[in-house]
Amino acid sequence: MRVLLSEASSLTARETLTVLGRGGVHAEALSGSPAPVSRFSRWCRRLHRAPLASRDPKGYLRCVARLLADRRFDALLATHEQAWLFAAGRSLLPASAPLVTSPAAAFARVQGKLAFARTAGALGLPQPDWAQVRGTSDVGAFGTPCWLKADHATAGRAVVGVPVPDAIPAAWSAIAAHRQPVMAQRPASGRYAQAGGLFLMGHLVAAHCSELTGEGPGGSAAARRGVDHPAAREHLAMLGAELNWSGGLTLDYFHLDGAPSYIECNPRTVEPGNAAASGVDLPGLTIALGQHRVPESPVYGLAGRRTHSSIALMLGATVRDEGRRTALRLLADGLACRGAYRGSDEVLTPVRADPPSLVPVLVAAGIALQGAAAANRLASATVRRYEVTPAAIVALGGSPAP
Repeated sequence: MRVLLSEASSLTARETLTVLGRGGVHAEALSGSPAPVSRFSRWCRRLHRAPLASRDPKGYLRCVARLLADRRFDALLATHEQAWLFAAGRSLLPASAPLVTSPAAAFARVQGKLAFARTAGALGLPQPDWAQVRGTSDVGAFGTPCWLKADHATAGRAVVGVPVPDAIPAAWSAIAAHRQPVMAQRPASGRYAQAGGLFLMGHLVAAHCSELTGEGPGGSAAARRGVDHPAAREHLAMLGAELNWSGGLTLDYFHLDGAPSYIECNPRTVEPGNAAASGVDLPGLTIALGQHRVPESPVYGLAGRRTHSSIALMLGATVRDEGRRTALRLLADGLACRGAYRGSDEVLTPVRADPPSLVPVLVAAGIALQGAAAANRLASATVRRYEVTPAAIVALGGSPAP
């Protein structure tokens, strides 16, 4: 089995590579960077240089088309926002491309934060109160505390907390710099979790829920525990059916005893390591769908399995200024699966099974020793290598919003 990953820099790409490699799949990847995290793995058989999708979307898609024609891959997996790009630029790819994706019109209903909030409202999905705001007076009328969110952003960027009215001017200045429509949203209560699913023409094929147990940069789930949240699975299936969705779909939410309140939608598969450890191989199932092999009934993940990413745990502590000693201890405990991570699986850089992954571990440790500013620069530079911007979609003749 030969699989091409859409990028090689994100945590999702690296976790996908781990899942595929452990399953014996031959994986290659595209990259706009010469040294992405996925390069340093015995499971990455080849790295193909490509233009950055955000800067040259047509050039990127032409590169994908050439590789599909020359190397005869069994599947093309979108490991990040390239899923949106593939939908908008589907006509630039071969008709026979081994790709499972939804139409661009379906992406437009959930890709942006405002579009998803409207779609969720129409379906009656629970979510915190929100409003589109156009200036400080709108934010003041909405009230604090709240979050200000740029419509399109990834990896926790372009989100600013506004705890009190006096913080509104500075928060607005920071969020307005992104030059996008802005949402104000009430804080949600409970624990942060995600419901990840896989669909084919609106039918749920697989689903798994996990909640955050350790925090990485930008509030990401650097450590997870599988949970059983029937309401979240039901809402995920409802959304997929409404969109007639094909491919990965992930809901971000906070929950109180399993009762969700949705804050965002990622129209793609997100960090599949915990799902795979819990019995739901989302990359493998996506490959199967592309080959017209569909499970007889939906596959659900088991609750209780714990996974973590040692690098993300360390960088999260660094960004939060918790001290170098704390950050390096998290790294060491995570890699050795000891202490708080005893019984948890390393899903990003499993050094024992994949020795080359020690290289990004050492690089990240060096950056952590430099402090929060260096860690933030690393996170921002990494995101730029895989993000897809609304401008890239417009360049393909599409629209970032309905």
